[in-house]
Amino acid sequence: MNVHLFGLLPLLALLYAATFWGLIWYPVRWLAEAGIAGLWQILISYACALLVLILVRGVAWRRVRPGGWYAVWLVLAAGWTNIAFLLAVIGDQVVRVLILFYLSPLWAVLLARWLLGERIRTVTWFMLLLGLAGAVVMLYRPDMFGDPPSRGDWLALSAGLGFALTNVMIRRLRMLSDTLKTQLSWIGVVLVSLVMLVLTGEPLPEAGWRGWAGVVALGVPGFLLSTLAVVYGISRMPVQRSSVIMLFEIVVGALSAWWLAGETLGWQEGLGGLMIIGAGLVAASLDEKKVVEGE
Repeated sequence: MNVHLFGLLPLLALLYAATFWGLIWYPVRWLAEAGIAGLWQILISYACALLVLILVRGVAWRRVRPGGWYAVWLVLAAGWTNIAFLLAVIGDQVVRVLILFYLSPLWAVLLARWLLGERIRTVTWFMLLLGLAGAVVMLYRPDMFGDPPSRGDWLALSAGLGFALTNVMIRRLRMLSDTLKTQLSWIGVVLVSLVMLVLTGEPLPEAGWRGWAGVVALGVPGFLLSTLAVVYGISRMPVQRSSVIMLFEIVVGALSAWWLAGETLGWQEGLGGLMIIGAGLVAASLDEKKVVEGE
């Protein structure tokens, strides 16, 4: 019984994280309406989470050395992923952002082939094309060359690519502890958000104590627990499988956005979303079959 439960823990951890990230749009929009812009939310929330984790678990930077440049890529990829995703859900349609973000299983297939040496089957290439076709269906407009996809679309797409790279780097850095990989990820968020704030010159918001308390709560326990859950789950299962389990985030996001914000999908988003999700599910099922067969 205990062995079976232990085997389920990575799955449960990822489902928890998917639920949290499917609902994240609501508090970050509330904080934006309270006067705290997205970059300041992200910086302070993640800085608080990072501080708590360092105080509880300490710092072991010497152990980062075996990771080399892979650790640097984890810092940069995780930093951009979180920032781009949160900025996208603040300013764009929740489900659209989530679907475009979850092209990540397809990016993960390519990155795992390049960086981890995992083999890609012929049918997997077909799934990649299907997923990309789904993105084209979602983004297509007759005047798309004169009026390109929105800022939120580009943020969601780039966040999905960053998430795929983050997943692959987490798998690649097996010699590092979950805590250390989490610290590296949050350092990336803090550093990238600081750079963006300097470049944009965005001033410190003037908000009430409730807004700032909400920002801190978003970091601790919000980002603290959800990120630990993601790192724990991803470190213990194949990249494609973990990416697809996180697709549960789309279900949570769609239902919550429909219920709380009245958001609905058009036929293009629906059809393109089904193509993207279907491609990701098939790619993951092929990966799981490969693992079972010992290929």
